[in-house]
Amino acid sequence: MFESTSHDFGAVARGAKVEYRFNFSNLYEEDVHISGVRSSCGCTTPTITKDALKTYEKSAIVATFNTRTFLGQRSATLTVTIDQPFYAEVQLRVQGYIRSDVVLNPGGVEFGQVDQGTPATKTIGINYAGRNDWAILGVKPASDDIDASFVETSRGGGQVSYELKVNLKPDAPAGYIKEQLMLVTNDRRASEVPVDIEARVVSAITVHPGSLFMGALKPGDKVTKKLVVQAKKPFRIMGVTSDVPERFEFGVAEDAKSKQVHLLPVIFTAGDKPGKITYKIRIETDLGDDAALELSAFAHVTRAPDESKSVPAVPSADKTSSRDD
Repeated sequence: MFESTSHDFGAVARGAKVEYRFNFSNLYEEDVHISGVRSSCGCTTPTITKDALKTYEKSAIVATFNTRTFLGQRSATLTVTIDQPFYAEVQLRVQGYIRSDVVLNPGGVEFGQVDQGTPATKTIGINYAGRNDWAILGVKPASDDIDASFVETSRGGGQVSYELKVNLKPDAPAGYIKEQLMLVTNDRRASEVPVDIEARVVSAITVHPGSLFMGALKPGDKVTKKLVVQAKKPFRIMGVTSDVPERFEFGVAEDAKSKQVHLLPVIFTAGDKPGKITYKIRIETDLGDDAALELSAFAHVTRAPDESKSVPAVPSADKTSSRDD
């Protein structure tokens, strides 16, 4: 179920915001429930983004490194307990080195919510205590959506301070951005210092949910789901299309009024092909081409019970080994 079961944070600055997401998904026909997660060390705090998952739904265990209260080399084992559809435990492992000589203030770059097409800038302080000649030599952004610059603000008595300015470009795509830029220093022991960056770029128009699971269906089954389409100003839905039009119907009224929130019924009819099927849905509005939306819709089409082999069988209740991680 888990994409990975271990992670090394590397060397991080004191006070830095440091997280890692252990992504996982439900591979079974039955619902999966995570009853809890515990950590073997206070240096790492785990949280669950979603504890109940239907077939093919996704979630994550977020491991947060506590860099303000711990220093030095640290490691932790996170034990995830599953109680449905059967009992199992999965162990996730993290480690890292929290530096005492480099401090970030604040601990990361958080842009918050930014309208798409709008540039944004954040500044953080970097303080070093130790060598008189310590210096930042450069910055390596993780993507083309971010650029950064730095300037030295003070130096003396083994104390060095910098100001780091990070820019989110206006052409950054809509969605959640979480990445790291690397400060390149002249410290041979740990030449790079990571800085976490977070932003949520909001499109002029949004749809919820961002992807649509139609369910586990038999051939010929018909199901109706609903999408919530909204914007900051009133608009009309001009049309909805799919790459497989014979499978979808959309409840779009021709005389629909212009409004900020639209409830869009999506009717899906399962075909004969078994397995996980993925489709594309495109929603066009009167706000222009830049305010068109595209999302994925997927379904699991089953065979008759004695022929179904598409979804892994659930182990019996007495098999509690964590080998299913």
